[in-house]
Amino acid sequence: MTHGLSLAYLIVTPDGRLRHGESHYLCALGRGGIGTHKREGDGVTPTGRYPIRRLLYRADKLARPQSNLEISAIQPNDGWCDDADDPAYNQAVTLPYDASAESMWRDDGLYDLVVILGHNDDPVILGAGSAIFMHVASPGYGPTEGCVALSKPDLLEVLQISDPDSEIEILPENP
Repeated sequence: MTHGLSLAYLIVTPDGRLRHGESHYLCALGRGGIGTHKREGDGVTPTGRYPIRRLLYRADKLARPQSNLEISAIQPNDGWCDDADDPAYNQAVTLPYDASAESMWRDDGLYDLVVILGHNDDPVILGAGSAIFMHVASPGYGPTEGCVALSKPDLLEVLQISDPDSEIEILPENP
């Protein structure tokens, strides 16, 4: 894929900015900073260029977002496996699940909008990081567990220009 084919080629910089063309948005990054060697649980936002896979949202909290991405409503039993020894590692699962899995149905609003990024999914490498999303930022843009997080209005704006060919590039600290 080349970034000329899609409306959305997003660039994330180490200083906590997401750029699309002339638009700039504040974003939160991982508590472990940005790094090239992502490991499960390290809190690092992984550098690299990733496809934007699809959008999940809380239909009980907001209307279906405007986007050309594949869109699904999050259900109360939706989870994401973060157990590096499980065959479903870094994949959606149904809760309760026998291995460790994060609930996608959160009370804090961070997952009201969740953009699935194509990090460590083709193929999945056990232990190389799971659940790297673009989602709603916490108040004050507190650090994430390795995701990229934007304010809800900014994320909704970015989603309007996103399509199945969209990509996000997370730049390293010292390119």
